Amino acid sequence: MQIILLDKVVNLGNLGEVVRVKDGYARNFLIPSGRARRATASAKQEFEAKRAELEKAAAAKLAESQTVGEKLAGTTCKLTQKAGVDGRLFGSVTNADIAEELTKTGFKVTKAQIRMPNGPIKVVGDSKVSVALHTDVLVEITVSVYGETA
Repeated sequence: MQIILLDKVVNLGNLGEVVRVKDGYARNFLIPSGRARRATASAKQEFEAKRAELEKAAAAKLAESQTVGEKLAGTTCKLTQKAGVDGRLFGSVTNADIAEELTKTGFKVTKAQIRMPNGPIKVVGDSKVSVALHTDVLVEITVSVYGETA
């Protein structure tokens, strides 16, 4: 299916590009989430009429993400979990825990924006975690996990 992208989509294309994707991906994800429209002649004309407005909105979203990213860069997120004597946690620290802690400190971050390349944190100590605020803005933060003996 041919679609027009209304927003930048990772590994697919930028705003305004006409790309070919599988039907299910377009119908079930891209079109309902407002990131794309079917590439019909009328849709192309409507898009060209709104192109400047959409580009301005995308630039504003990017600028906002960059300012939040500058504030968030280098931030240390402190979490306390129950741990054993050897420093291993009972359970783990997940992206939901980190997002919740960052929200408490005043940053609007969802758990889907937290990138944990090594999976959940299962040991006491400092770990580096990435936060994807926008497709072009990736910020690295430090997560400090402290052990709490039961």
